[in-house]
Amino acid sequence: MPDLLVPLYSLPAPPPLPDGLVVRPALPPEHHVVTAFVGKHFSPGWVSECTVALAARPARLLVAIEAGELAGFACHDVTARGFFGPTGVDPARQGRGIGRHLLLRALDALKADGFAYAVIGAAGPVEFYVKTCGAIEIPNSTPGIYRGLLR
Repeated sequence: MPDLLVPLYSLPAPPPLPDGLVVRPALPPEHHVVTAFVGKHFSPGWVSECTVALAARPARLLVAIEAGELAGFACHDVTARGFFGPTGVDPARQGRGIGRHLLLRALDALKADGFAYAVIGAAGPVEFYVKTCGAIEIPNSTPGIYRGLLR
């Protein structure tokens, strides 16, 4: 999967949130909730990245909350400076714009931190990122920063 480059100076506004959904930075007492969610729905490597994101002050992890439950998350500036991800939405809640909102809010946070560009490392849904935030594929970027990753 290639890395993508996102020009932060031309981001669209995040879409409206579905009714009843809140997006905000995660709080330290939520560490166990976030990492359990990520471990259940995604991967151990993502749990590690989320742990680092939650240790930052302020946290570099946004949560989407619906009806008192974690609906999704997005990390930024964690694996490397200016990187977006990992990110994920509860499979039962996908297709409602939650991931798009988390992506654009996290990219806005990188822009507010002074970055002109963001990198989406080992991007999965490339077309989603191209359409949503104008991402551009970085040639010869596979496996990128994840080369030689311990598993």
